[in-house]
Amino acid sequence: MTETATAPLIGKALLQKVKELSQLPRRERAKRCGYYTVTKDSQTRVNLTDFYHAVLEARGVPLSPEGSKDGRGREPTYRVSVHQNGQIVIGAAYTKAMGLKPGDEFEIKLGYKHIHLIQIDADKTEQTSVVEDEEE
Repeated sequence: MTETATAPLIGKALLQKVKELSQLPRRERAKRCGYYTVTKDSQTRVNLTDFYHAVLEARGVPLSPEGSKDGRGREPTYRVSVHQNGQIVIGAAYTKAMGLKPGDEFEIKLGYKHIHLIQIDADKTEQTSVVEDEEE
C-alpha cells in the first residue's frame, strides 16, 4: 500500500509550475508537482501517467469524452495494427467519425513513420492522417 506525500497540483497552478520547471527532467517535474507516492519502505515512485493526464486536462484536452454512448460495440482507440496478411483495416467507427461514404477513394502517401490518406474528389484540400508516430 502506498501513501501520497503531497496533494498534486492541478489546473492553472500545474501548468504554471511545469513552465517554471521546464529545464528539469520530466520525472523531477512530475515529482515537484506532487505526482509521486512514497512506499512502505520509503522509496519514492513518480506517477508520470497521472502527471501527463493532469497536464492534458489542464490544457483542455478531453481524455474521456462523455459523448452519446449507446453501450454497443467498442470505442475507437485511434490505433491500428498490421494484420497477419499485411493489411491494415480501418473500422467503421473511424470512417463514420470522418464522414466517409462507401466508394470514397484515397491516394496513399508514405512518409517517415506515417501514412497520409488524401481523399480523391472535387475538393482535394482535405487530408486525413491515419497512422502517426508512436510516442515513447
